[in-house]
Amino acid sequence: NPIRRPDEPPDRSTPLADRMRPRSLDEFVGQEHLLAPGKPLRLQIERDDPGSIIFWGPPGVGKTTLAKIIARVTKADFIEFSAVLSGIKEIKQVMADAEKARQFGTRTIVFIDEIHRFNKAQQDAFLPHVEKGNIRLIGATTENPSFEIIGALLSRTRVYVLHPLAGEQIVVLLRRALEDRERGLGEMDVRAEDAVLQRIAAYSSGDARSAYNVLQVAAGIAGENAEITDAMVQ
Repeated sequence: NPIRRPDEPPDRSTPLADRMRPRSLDEFVGQEHLLAPGKPLRLQIERDDPGSIIFWGPPGVGKTTLAKIIARVTKADFIEFSAVLSGIKEIKQVMADAEKARQFGTRTIVFIDEIHRFNKAQQDAFLPHVEKGNIRLIGATTENPSFEIIGALLSRTRVYVLHPLAGEQIVVLLRRALEDRERGLGEMDVRAEDAVLQRIAAYSSGDARSAYNVLQVAAGIAGENAEITDAMVQ
């Protein structure tokens, strides 16, 4: 069953990037042009506007995270589709489940990662359910939606452009991961100078997921009660 709550606690065996995923807008770092007070996406979330959304931006900038935050804020069931793995049959089954759930007052958010990989027939399968309000569609893409999303679906969504994170923003996230004892690496008591975290941020080119992955590997090399050095990062 693909339906799950977005606030399930992360498994300690999952990658650091997934464990440290922000759970609220207050924890979210970056995209101030959309999320600062009074900005369009923040207003849409705060007003519980049920409109469908496409997030367009490079990897590791918060597209999936924002979808999960919206599901948590609106207390909606969250269904995550991979456009690479899902076919028409799976889409139709989930749409039928969402329609039944709506009759009982449960809202469903369908999140489609790499929505640009869905062909026209697959995108068409979502369209009537978006129109009826059975689902709230949130798509994520690294490609220009104007060229990859069918016009009928695009006209029923708002497109928000996300930017790569700045180096200092990634340093904030990495420092948080080192200190967080519940979800991060805090129990390892690993230390790192700001210059080392800045090096990781520079390598990641604005991709927080990539930066978390480097930090996790470097912490494993350093071991508990040790310091992550520049040599380890390299």
